[in-house]
Amino acid sequence: MTIKNKLVASTVLLASALLPSLSFALDVNITADMPLVEVMHKGQKVAIQRNQNQDNNVNPAFAKTSRKCPPFCIQPGELAPGVETIGELEMLHYLKKMSSGDASIMVIDSRTPDWVAKGTIPGAVNIPWDKLNIGKSDPITVQEILEKQLGAKQSEGFWNFESAKTLVMFCNGSWCGQSPTNIKGLLKIGYPANKIKWYRGGMQDWELLGLTTVKP
Repeated sequence: MTIKNKLVASTVLLASALLPSLSFALDVNITADMPLVEVMHKGQKVAIQRNQNQDNNVNPAFAKTSRKCPPFCIQPGELAPGVETIGELEMLHYLKKMSSGDASIMVIDSRTPDWVAKGTIPGAVNIPWDKLNIGKSDPITVQEILEKQLGAKQSEGFWNFESAKTLVMFCNGSWCGQSPTNIKGLLKIGYPANKIKWYRGGMQDWELLGLTTVKP
């Protein structure tokens, strides 16, 4: 069994444990065995599930099919060697682990605050891509993010990522270059590729599936 299959299987088992607590059955589940997943967002429990209105249409903010390229160009399936590209079930797995107390994981919404205001994935922390654009953003701001939020340490001009968090990063979708820009920058300064996961589909795929979002 591959690592990805193990992640999905463990997520299914975690979500299945929630079934006895449901007082009603959902018509639109996440998977056949997973009606919803409960996660923590800013200290409050949020149930991630799909929209139950089977006539619901996608959020208009994500209905547009064409944006000028560049900069809104289609991203590759593999962003960089060692960086795992994940889907919704893997994202739910990491959210659940993080919400269960695993402080080694951080889910990052790389979009700017105006986009986050439209809705984000429950459990995600907003670190705008233009604040973490290594080589272009303010170096002091970048250093503070790396040390205070991502768990990296700097000594004598070198970065130590031994205790750095596993980052699960996303932005608006497969045409969005915000999280990819940050990921490539982190790799350049030595952030371990195996500690970076990329949700390529981002908010557009999340919204297309009718999954729960929260606003700041």
